[in-house]
Amino acid sequence: MNLYIIAGEKSGDIHGALLLKNLLRLMPGLKVRGLGGGGMHALCPEVEDWADEAAVIGFVEVAKKYGWFRKRFLALLEQIRRDQPDCLVLIDYPGFNLRMAEKVRKYCPHTKIVYFISPQVWAWHRGRIPKMVRTLDLMMCIFPFEAPLFREAGLKSEFVGHPLVDEIAAIRKESVREPSLVGLFPGSRNREIDRHFPVFAEVIRRLSRTRPDLKFETAASNEALAERMRGMARKAGMSPDIFNITVGRYHELMDRAAVGVVASGTATMEAALHRLPYMLVYKVPLLTYWMARMLIKIRFIGMVNILAEKPVVKELVQFDFTPDKVIEEIERLLVPENRDALLAEMKRASDRLGQGGAAEHAAQAVCRLLSE
Repeated sequence: MNLYIIAGEKSGDIHGALLLKNLLRLMPGLKVRGLGGGGMHALCPEVEDWADEAAVIGFVEVAKKYGWFRKRFLALLEQIRRDQPDCLVLIDYPGFNLRMAEKVRKYCPHTKIVYFISPQVWAWHRGRIPKMVRTLDLMMCIFPFEAPLFREAGLKSEFVGHPLVDEIAAIRKESVREPSLVGLFPGSRNREIDRHFPVFAEVIRRLSRTRPDLKFETAASNEALAERMRGMARKAGMSPDIFNITVGRYHELMDRAAVGVVASGTATMEAALHRLPYMLVYKVPLLTYWMARMLIKIRFIGMVNILAEKPVVKELVQFDFTPDKVIEEIERLLVPENRDALLAEMKRASDRLGQGGAAEHAAQAVCRLLSE
């Protein structure tokens, strides 16, 4: 079997590596090529690691790199046309992957096209669904409400569970909470840190005066991001005694912190599975924000709230993301009864993600499709 796989961000690479591990076990001799990250490349060297360059968020940011993306797209499409693979597996990353699906359907009519981790078309751009029905052979959904939506439109779909359930269960540590530790998670991209960290710095500055018992910590995904935050902390006059910056201890911090301030994205679902009481924060360039406001058709952006269908986790987005509002929510969540109530609601929401085994279920679904 000859399979191509495409993921465009670190989170997609993590999920893709788990899927590949199961596919290689179920289909010995499987030949895999494509684009992904370090995890997928380690398993299959012909999967190129491009995730750091490809992980761009926002309309404006993507437009600035349009030429680079177009060049990569056309090069990969030509390779796929030449190889005529048995299967193409697309992981999240809809702007790139849905266009690739359309072209591969045209030039490789016998290739089975599978999507793992559905584009969130239920949140915005539902007009994409008919095109997905025409171009995809199987949608593997990680949220329970997605599969019925696609099936009703005529696309074969399966709910396989959320990969994070297994990932967090394997590393989560209990009974290590530190009651005075506030965990800060500004995001894993330079632009996210540049937008979020100044607010975090002001929160630390104020709370260190009014609540000297509190400690603050953040975990950078790499040394370059850690140094970026250290420079910003020094510029803000923050003492290392009250604010600690670590590298590569992201999940450990989610287990240890009493309260979290978490940038919107995969990290918010990870925080829920780590049973960390948190608030969701996010800020984007103003043009990106107004464009998103026009397109997004749902009440919430946090998955816990979407799953619960009510405001369980406080969302402080754009103009609401201020030091005053962050401090107010930190103080609220440091009260035991408020924490307990939030934790109970978060657990009810996250339990809807399934009981684990998402990557294995997805690999089995791919094998069934290829054997038809």
